[in-house]
Amino acid sequence: MPTKIVDVILLFGDSQTQGAWEEGGFAQRLALKLYLYLASGDVYVRKLDVINRGLSGYNSEWALPVFEQVLPKKDAIGPKVKLLTLWLGGNDTCILPSAQHLPLDRFVVNLRQMVSMVQSPDSEYYSPETRIILITPAPINEAVRAATLGSRDPPIALDRKSEVTKKYAEAVIKLGQELNVPVLDVYTPIWEATDNGDPKKLERYLYDGLHLSKEGYAVLYDLLIQTIKTKFPELHYDALPMDFPGWKDLDWSNARASIL
Repeated sequence: MPTKIVDVILLFGDSQTQGAWEEGGFAQRLALKLYLYLASGDVYVRKLDVINRGLSGYNSEWALPVFEQVLPKKDAIGPKVKLLTLWLGGNDTCILPSAQHLPLDRFVVNLRQMVSMVQSPDSEYYSPETRIILITPAPINEAVRAATLGSRDPPIALDRKSEVTKKYAEAVIKLGQELNVPVLDVYTPIWEATDNGDPKKLERYLYDGLHLSKEGYAVLYDLLIQTIKTKFPELHYDALPMDFPGWKDLDWSNARASIL
């Protein structure tokens, strides 16, 4: 165990989270300073480590036992989770006979349990310092998704419907209101920006009809930073000190003493 412990942002979810290390993904943008994103400054570099625990293909039922293994217990020694994003539902929304399908009520139960694991004083994972943000499923582009699945060998029938996905997104918003947990609604701004789901316009935000493109992640990232700034200003990157001094702040004649 290192003597210098850096606390973390834990991103937990499905493939939308797993893919967030891709260029322009929200995990990458939180963790790195890229000249492409100068407006974002240094973000969380040397402030909080960004941990990605995205699970491609998982619904919330399958993700729950993983969450129990990646979430630190309250008596654990090590980094603390300062910010937790829960972004599930993209696979729960699959329609039968998909094995990934999970009924809406069960999806809500699982999300509620994950929040309770962190917030309940009776939980072995209780962490009052952890701030939680729920994220809704993104819209889907049925036309592109159907074409993608239909081109496989053998062809696969369309596995998701826009009206179903919307219901799961609305359920996340309702649960957040009930639990007083901030919700990042990525569904609505993308849907509205595409004239209520125009397939051609959705292609800008969903590269394969399901997963966010760089432009889609940009919508989510901006909303995430705004949510942190308004709901948890103490965790905004501008409010956090940098670990270890910058090289220009070192006593160059005795750098070691400046660092220790």
